[in-house]
Amino acid sequence: MAKTPAKISGRTRGRISARLAAAAVAAALVATGASAFAADNPTAPSSAKASVKAAAKKAIAARSGAALHGAARADGDPNGAYPVFPLRGVDRSGNEYAYLPDFEGGFSARMQMDEGQGGVKNAAQVDNDADGAPDGTWKWDAKGTMTFEPLTDLTTVTVGGGWNIYNTLLSPGNLGGAEGGDLLGRDASGALWLYLGYGNGKLTSRYKVGGGWGQYTALAGNGDLTGDGKPDIVARDASGTLWLYKGTGNYKAPFEPRTKIGGGWNIYNAIVSSGDVDLDGKTDLVARDGAGALWLYRGTGDAAAPYKPRVKIGNGGWNTYRLLF
Repeated sequence: MAKTPAKISGRTRGRISARLAAAAVAAALVATGASAFAADNPTAPSSAKASVKAAAKKAIAARSGAALHGAARADGDPNGAYPVFPLRGVDRSGNEYAYLPDFEGGFSARMQMDEGQGGVKNAAQVDNDADGAPDGTWKWDAKGTMTFEPLTDLTTVTVGGGWNIYNTLLSPGNLGGAEGGDLLGRDASGALWLYLGYGNGKLTSRYKVGGGWGQYTALAGNGDLTGDGKPDIVARDASGTLWLYKGTGNYKAPFEPRTKIGGGWNIYNAIVSSGDVDLDGKTDLVARDGAGALWLYRGTGDAAAPYKPRVKIGNGGWNTYRLLF
């Protein structure tokens, strides 16, 4: 699956300001520490010059200090282990929006990132330089073509075809020990495959993680849940039980045997991890229920009980998005 640069279309050039829209709003929000929970019907932002990545880096800098980055932390790289990513959604008209985390465990008003995304089947944000901020997005369409969109460069890269063999794709972070983020794909037989990232959108050949993953109705993860600096994932089974797969740091066997988190997760139609939402240095989880409300599960850093009780951060309207990532 080789990298082939794609020519920028006129429509893409016309989306420049929208795609970098995190700028003024996000930078101001992060710099001041202002709190603004996402509105049910938020307004689109004006054009801006700064990027989503720049805003995320400011948020990471703001949360730094002895309590978060002290010697007691085992990972040695808390930024990369606890990323700060926006929550992004594609609505049924194909418009893509981003919600940056605020300082209160919620999200800012939405900012339009793109349009014409109706053909996108799934997407995964990735941190390729281990600074905890997003660098780009892998997107996979219904025809099976995978592309990579850098946040700071409008040149979309075609990774390759054949990706429609997978029904789920996610990027939980660096599973293989190198700097770039990696990608997991689950095929129709229930086998899980790992692609190591080169840090520029390109991927290695796949490695088989194992079978039996077809029992899960949702997979999510972006960063470390257990305090050891290694990315973990969670999986929901058909009964609504959520399971933790602790990362090992070994790409040949990237996860330890699963441990049970708890039941009742079937009330959600989407489960997403965008990293550290409340900027406390721990990875969190976001879930959307059938009524369109959004809930935050704050991370604890404890493998035995990785999440605190849920907190409602969006009263409704989130069902407008056919895809959240």
